[in-house]
Order: sequence, then C-alpha cells, then structure tokens
Amino acid sequence: MPDQENYRVAVIGHTGRGNYGHGLDSVWKDVPKTTVVAVADAHADGLAKATQRLGNDIKGFADFHTMLKEVKPDLVSIAPRWLDQHHAMTLATIDAGVKGIYLEKPMCRTLAEADAMVTAAEKANTKLAIAFQTRYSPVLQVINDLIDSDELGEVLEIRGRGKDDRRGGGEDLWALGSHVMNLMHHLGGAPEWCSARVYQGRKLITKEHVHDGPEGIGPLAGNRLSAMYGLESGATAYFNSWRDQAGKPSRFGIKIMGSKGIIELYDVGYTPKAFWLPDPGWSPGRSGKKWIPLTTQGPGKPETFTGNGHHRGNVDACIDLIRAIEGDLQPEASIYEARMSVEMIAAVFESHRLNTTVDIPLANRENPLNLLV
Repeated sequence: MPDQENYRVAVIGHTGRGNYGHGLDSVWKDVPKTTVVAVADAHADGLAKATQRLGNDIKGFADFHTMLKEVKPDLVSIAPRWLDQHHAMTLATIDAGVKGIYLEKPMCRTLAEADAMVTAAEKANTKLAIAFQTRYSPVLQVINDLIDSDELGEVLEIRGRGKDDRRGGGEDLWALGSHVMNLMHHLGGAPEWCSARVYQGRKLITKEHVHDGPEGIGPLAGNRLSAMYGLESGATAYFNSWRDQAGKPSRFGIKIMGSKGIIELYDVGYTPKAFWLPDPGWSPGRSGKKWIPLTTQGPGKPETFTGNGHHRGNVDACIDLIRAIEGDLQPEASIYEARMSVEMIAAVFESHRLNTTVDIPLANRENPLNLLV
C-alpha cells in the first residue's frame, strides 16, 4: 500500500465503562501524518470533555456506529479498558473500511470473539495493534540482545506474576497478566500446553465460585492461581497471582532464568525496571555477583529517558501500525499476539476445568468457566 500524506483518525471511548484506556485518545497528537477528526462516547459529559481535550474542531458523536459511517476514518483507537465492548467495536470498525486499529488490552472476553476479530481483519486486510507498550521499549531490545548474543545462555524458565493486589487471582490474570503472557510468548515462543489450578482461598474453585467479573471481563473466579506453560523454545513459563499479597516494590513482571544468569523486568511499560545478574547459579549470595541495571541506553548505563512512558509507548506503537499498513506487514504487537494472550489466559481456566494439561490452541473457544461443574 502506498504511503499516505495524512491519516484521518477517530477515537472510540466510553466514559464510565473503560474511559479512554491509558492515553489511547491523546496519543495521536504526537504521531506524524495523523489528524484526529472525530470522537465517540455514549456518555454526554464524557463526550464534551473528550472533544475539548482532543480539539474543539473535531466532531463528537454519541454513537460510534454513526461516527464510523459519517466520518469514514483511516485509523481508529478503540480505547475503553472494559473488554466486553472490544469485539463489537472492532468488527464495526473493520466493516467501516478502516486501514488500522489501535486497541486497548485485553483483546476481548473469549477465544470465539478473538477468532471472529482475526477472521474479519484478515478478510479486510485491516491491521490491528494491541496496546502492549513494553513491546516497543528500548529496554526490551536490550534484553533481546542479551539473549540473542548468548550472554544469558539458554533460556530455561520464565517466571511471571501479576500485582497480587486486591485483584489477585483471576482478575489479576486478565488485567495485568495479559502483558505478562505477551512477554512470555515474545521471549520463549508460542505456548504449546498449559497446566493450571485456580483457588478461592485454599479450595479449588467450582461452579459456585463463578461470578460476573468487573470491567466487562465476563464469568470470573478465583483469588489465587498457579499456571505452567510449555513454550516453543523448550523453556517452561510460570504465572502466579495471590490476592492481597502484593510486594513493595511490586513483583509485577517477569524473571528470565538463563543458563548463564537472570534478567528481571518489572513495572511493565515503555520504561520498565530491568536488571541483569550474570550468575549461572542464580545465587548472588553465594557467587558475590552484582545486579546490573538495564536501561534504554544499555547494560549499566544511566537512564536518559525522562518522558511519559505510557505515552511514548503508545506513540511508537501507532507509528509502527502505520508502518505495517504501508508495508502490508503485521504490527510488532499484532492481532495474533493479542489473541495468544487471551488463549494463554483461557488455558488457565480450561486446564482447571478439565483437571489436566491442555494443548494450545484450545479446542474450547468459549469461556471455560461457563462449563465448570
């Protein structure tokens, strides 16, 4: 597809039901070759504030279907954090003929919804990027280089946690775990199987524990869970979350356990906190090895980035989305990676439901908790 001088952008938000995500509306102010021309928000006061925030000359709509039909944008931000709206908004946006979509995570509620979104995007050749800002971070590139250069050795394990806060367990898996799942997939390859257990307190969850989750998650259960994945690279990945057991500083992130050392990456985002321990025994108390900070400038170098990390990550993602459109490529964090994150989350509940290790991709594409006994 030839380069375009200017891309007309529309934003879909929903005040009170996910709002505008982590800056998915304001990102376009710093993305070259783009102009925001319209915003839709079913909340009247929220719409008024959004038009003022994004520019008083843009058009405001109470209904996103009407906006898509009248404005015919090239690019759309689907910004609400509440994921129950993502499926319908994405299908409508693709049907309107847009070239690209920037979507807040998590992608959607079920694998059936994800499959429908992928099918529609493939048929229309619409590019979709998911808001996994860490994927665009220079810090992650430093980590990739350490792995590719064999300084970390063979990646043996990847250990991830959510925030272990009041959302610990199932909600933490969806809200924060989606980022962790994507990083596991990126660093260790596609997951091939999952074995997991989900608990309410000390008891395994059953049908009686299932409830309607917050923020449009749908059926949800569990305040503690443990999951293990076999990755394509041969490494084993782990994810755990336990409600109200948060650490200070936060444990949210991953540990990459290599045969020659460990890399830690925490506070997931464009400028995560990252450290490298060149210790094959994984035991600085015995080896005397020191943790080396990893910054956007490289191992052991001072951090020079001082801006808004979320905003910069969004900007880089949207620039990459335009690159993908013009080159007929997939974005760095593509619709397929978005679906795999949902697949890894669903696999936790499916493994628990069936009381066995499950193969990925899953045969069941609906929410496993609807089938729990």
